[in-house]
Amino acid sequence: MTQAHEDDVLAKIAKGLVYTESEASFQARLRRADEIFAYNHTPPGDEARRRELLTEILGSVGERTVLLPPFHAAFGSNVHIGDDFFGNVNLTCVDDVEIRIGDDVMIAPSVTLTTTGHPVHPARRADFGRFSEPIVIEDKVWIGSNAVVLPGVRIGYGSVIGAGSVVSRDIPPMTVAVGTPCRVLREITDADLTTRSAEVLNGGPAAG
Repeated sequence: MTQAHEDDVLAKIAKGLVYTESEASFQARLRRADEIFAYNHTPPGDEARRRELLTEILGSVGERTVLLPPFHAAFGSNVHIGDDFFGNVNLTCVDDVEIRIGDDVMIAPSVTLTTTGHPVHPARRADFGRFSEPIVIEDKVWIGSNAVVLPGVRIGYGSVIGAGSVVSRDIPPMTVAVGTPCRVLREITDADLTTRSAEVLNGGPAAG
């Protein structure tokens, strides 16, 4: 495969167009499957080795990062995480293109961040036809258990995503958003400084 062909495929991916497994096969060298396997089997007390592996797996990683295994990723190298991140067990990143996570982000158990979807018509899914769009999670976001963030979504600064939500569109900063599809429930205000959770103010679950 020539460099020109690779550049053409990357340009296609960047535009959010459908591409196939064969077209993108040259990207296999960017996968960190062995390192992810090693990370998931490193003893909890060996923090130095975990940190070493995390820097090998991720595209970039900040300071004071906690990522509890098991962790799953299509590549790993397309994930970028800021400072003071906490990711609970079973975080899955389908990172065929970039996932960028800011500072002070918390992610609850069994969350999926997927940059990739597939065409509706089966003929277009031949050779695993797919499209990919980057995900951005801004600083100080909290994502609840079992939430799914879909391709192309940006979650704004300080927002809370409710447990079990399917986030298919951008979420503005400083809001509580819940549901399938995920919709803004309300803004986060100074009143939240004296309450424990969104549930106290709204009579419904926010995150877990």
